[in-house]
Amino acid sequence: MLYYIFRFLEQFDIPGAHMWHYISFRSLAALILSLIISAWFGEKFIVWMKKKNYTETQRDAKIDPFGVQKIGVPSLGGIIIFVSIMVPILLFGRMRNIYLILMIITTVWLGLLGFADDYIKLFKKKKDGLSPRLKLAGQIALGLIVGLTLWASPDATINESVVIEQNDGKNIVTHKSAPEKSTITTIPFVKNHNLDYSRVCGFMGKYKHAAGWVLFVIITILVVTAVSNGANLNDGMDGMLAGNSAIIGVALGILAYLSSHIEFASYLNIMYIPGSQEMVVFFFAFIGAMIGFLWYNAYPAQIFMGDTGSLMIGGIIGVGAIIVHKELLLPILCGIFFVESLSVIIQTGYFKYRKRKGERVRVFRSAPIHDNFRKLDKDLDETSRYILKGWPKRQFHESKITIRFWIVSIILAAMTIITLKIR
Repeated sequence: MLYYIFRFLEQFDIPGAHMWHYISFRSLAALILSLIISAWFGEKFIVWMKKKNYTETQRDAKIDPFGVQKIGVPSLGGIIIFVSIMVPILLFGRMRNIYLILMIITTVWLGLLGFADDYIKLFKKKKDGLSPRLKLAGQIALGLIVGLTLWASPDATINESVVIEQNDGKNIVTHKSAPEKSTITTIPFVKNHNLDYSRVCGFMGKYKHAAGWVLFVIITILVVTAVSNGANLNDGMDGMLAGNSAIIGVALGILAYLSSHIEFASYLNIMYIPGSQEMVVFFFAFIGAMIGFLWYNAYPAQIFMGDTGSLMIGGIIGVGAIIVHKELLLPILCGIFFVESLSVIIQTGYFKYRKRKGERVRVFRSAPIHDNFRKLDKDLDETSRYILKGWPKRQFHESKITIRFWIVSIILAAMTIITLKIR
């Protein structure tokens, strides 16, 4: 909104109006405003939630293994994150940008889906919340909308990188002069960094281009669903998901900026994506919202984000990666989410497999994996056998687990960016 106002004022030579053209200015302004909103609005929201006694039912009477009680902590903190993201974006973003529109749709869509789940838990007093099938359907629908929009929109284009060999034997990288619709995505550890979904579907003959877009839409659905669920599973300790997501947001902001800058894209031999600079503004607002939420969510938490926050955060990360054509880097960048999800799959799948044979056997003390590090042996189900009962040999404090997961996320984020130069 303010971008268009100051763009209009620029023709009257209003001092400072030209600054709104700079991505750096608008991104930092979004970061600062999101921090201010999360700090101011967050405090008032927590006071109101406590006054109304709106607490997350499944965490009532939950006692930390180290003696810290978590009773009466309000939920629905995802609303703080939502407001802290949306207000700066509406003020500082270019609202006609297709990528920014998709990010806003993602934020609203999964925010409402998560809110429906939290509403049922808090107000209907149903511990299970929204049906898993309805959650999955909402995630799939969003993935379909994003994939089809990127397929159909004439504004969602790239300039593919081209390597030219000069007479002196040196190679230079340039980009095709005209933007084009493409199913190309970035793949790590490969010389030219690119994977074309249409080539994967080469067996389809003359229909390979259309098949490539169909595969792209399917990948988009899988990414949105997997990352949003992975983020949801990671939200189990105070500050865990907010900290990890802020780190991931920094990496995605860097990748978006590199993709939007034709000189950096040429240097790194990656595709140039016109218009993706607005993603930098969005991710700076996202980072500010995550850090601001940590003010209240750090151990011991004054508020939980609930599914309103966790599903929304995962969707933002997944869709953001797809827009900048870096979705195949997510297994590295979101390695924490991947391991959390894998631990639940292993725990559940193996238990069901052994149960059919009349045995109650579990792999971990508890899943997702972060809970395995604080579960006490005395709290285990005595009717079950645990394969990794002795690992780890001692329990860790929740804050230590959280910080160590943050450190791993920093390493993974650095590795993700480094892959652009490792070929």
